[in-house]
Amino acid sequence: MRIGLLGGSFDPVHSAHLALATTALATLALDIVHLIPAGQPWQRPPLGASPTHRLAMMHLAVGTTPGLWVNPIEINRTGPTYTIETLEALPPGPEYFWILGADQLANFCTWRRWDDIAARVRLVVAQRPGTELAAPEQLAAWLQAHDQTLVRLPFEPLDVSANEIRQRIGRGESTSDLIPSAVAQYIDNNGLYRQHHA
Repeated sequence: MRIGLLGGSFDPVHSAHLALATTALATLALDIVHLIPAGQPWQRPPLGASPTHRLAMMHLAVGTTPGLWVNPIEINRTGPTYTIETLEALPPGPEYFWILGADQLANFCTWRRWDDIAARVRLVVAQRPGTELAAPEQLAAWLQAHDQTLVRLPFEPLDVSANEIRQRIGRGESTSDLIPSAVAQYIDNNGLYRQHHA
């Protein structure tokens, strides 16, 4: 099995997340991509929506899309979310591909036990707008020492951010071009992100 892993706060999930997952699925010949919403991201400020709401939005966004699956492993765990703990909890056997944006790559060596993460997965990097696609020096040295390379995902960057979406919702503006309609309806029905005023 070749399994892609795409983590994030997904606050809210948007079209670029889904495009990245489906691109990785096809390009890397993966059997499935797990989308893993974070419980409590330790390097981020408090999130705008609760884990329950974010998980519900993920299920609506993914729907019945072939090859995509929402994995609640991090939301089901208490305390801060650390990627290495997630990887240690996954069943051994499959080949895992950790999919991340170039902005996350730049911070990768600040992650807890980043070298253990790199040893457990193939790192797949997608270009993000305005970010250079280059491994940090420490990671580049580690990859070279372990005869590994970054897998570069040919991905047309979509200039979409969850922050922009939250701000638009806070201003009462449309987000129909940025998030699936079922997710937009859920946000509206539950009054999410209205406290976010730019």
